[in-house]
Amino acid sequence: MTGTEAPAGERPFPVYPVGLLFLIFTLNFLDRQILNILAEPIKQDLGLADWQIGALTGLAFALLYTTFGIPVARLADRYHRGKIIAVSLFIWSGFTALSGLATSFVQLLLFRIGVGMGEAGCSPATQSLIGDITSKTVRARALAIYALGVPVGSLLGMVVGGLAVDAWGWRNALLLAGLPGLLVAVLAFLTLRDPRSALRDAGSVAKAEERDAIPTFREACCELAGKRSFWWLAGGAALTSFVGYGHLSFYASFFMRNHQGDVAALADWLGLGTTGALGIALGLLLGVGGALGTYGGGAVADHHIGRGPGVYAVIPAIGTLLAIPFFVLAFTLESGLASLVCLLLPTIFKNMWYGPVFACVQSIVHERSRATAMAVFLLILNACGIGAGPISIGLLSDALAATLGPAEGLRWAMIILTAVSALAGLCFFQARKSIANDQGSTP
Repeated sequence: MTGTEAPAGERPFPVYPVGLLFLIFTLNFLDRQILNILAEPIKQDLGLADWQIGALTGLAFALLYTTFGIPVARLADRYHRGKIIAVSLFIWSGFTALSGLATSFVQLLLFRIGVGMGEAGCSPATQSLIGDITSKTVRARALAIYALGVPVGSLLGMVVGGLAVDAWGWRNALLLAGLPGLLVAVLAFLTLRDPRSALRDAGSVAKAEERDAIPTFREACCELAGKRSFWWLAGGAALTSFVGYGHLSFYASFFMRNHQGDVAALADWLGLGTTGALGIALGLLLGVGGALGTYGGGAVADHHIGRGPGVYAVIPAIGTLLAIPFFVLAFTLESGLASLVCLLLPTIFKNMWYGPVFACVQSIVHERSRATAMAVFLLILNACGIGAGPISIGLLSDALAATLGPAEGLRWAMIILTAVSALAGLCFFQARKSIANDQGSTP
């Protein structure tokens, strides 16, 4: 048992910190994903191509999000994680608000890079902190609750963005999205505790000894190099995120181009503008489906953990593979309403990996390497997912549009990208073979 790991039953579930971290991650994804529902208005206003939309929603964000995460994670392995999370939140919220002032592609690109730089400090520090304040029996569930910020934030981004753009335009929508995070950042800075602070308060000698015990970056990487399951899990997560972020960046554009009549009918029925109506529909779809899959994956993993740690990989593998046929069906249906309803199932299935995989990564590395391990994991995941997924669909859509038109070009780009999920499922299945051995070798 590690120095911060309590026996099962001795530690109550940390409701407030996990709840606050869930709220912060919700704002993380709200600010990250709101650009997706704003894509078409921004495209028309600034005269952009699909590859530029893909760059704004993915590549620009990923440039510093992927690389800046490792140095911030090293700080998180040494210093107060609550303060790091709060400062990161303040930075990305500020850049989200500033994005509303952009008047060109380059300006918006730079502001989105700033958002990525701020958000880089969130997940490594947060997941390391959750790993320290929870026991193994509830860790997957706690991380799944934290990961609920993905669907809930995506829901709010779609709904708030869609309604705001119809009422006030895309610039004010971004300003509205950024302001709440500035207030929550102050709350987090003042109230989010780090269990290491007690050690630091013990005196300078204890502080020096504690910092000396932290593995160097090279030592942490050497530890990871020997964990085969880590690399298979990272590969599976990266490939499924490649598909997921690619789809997410163009859902709104797909429905506006391929099901314009159905979207207009929905807007008339709701008494809203087309973007607001589509934002509500997609927000509910992504929020409800994503929440069911994310929490369900963590709960099922905790329930079946007695069958062995391989369950952490089997659940994501099954969910990822089950999502494929339903994605293809949703993108080929002639009815826009039927397509939206059909997307619910693959949204549930594809989100089942979060809790089990994050919990597994926490369990196979030394407790003082958790933030660094998660930063390396997220570097792989997001470089492939956020960095490559949206721009790949954008480039493929532009290429296919030359012969098929913009609507059919985007449809087939999304179908083609879905096939990558099969490789993700195989990676997860492969990881199950070495998880038990990797956990046993963790000091």
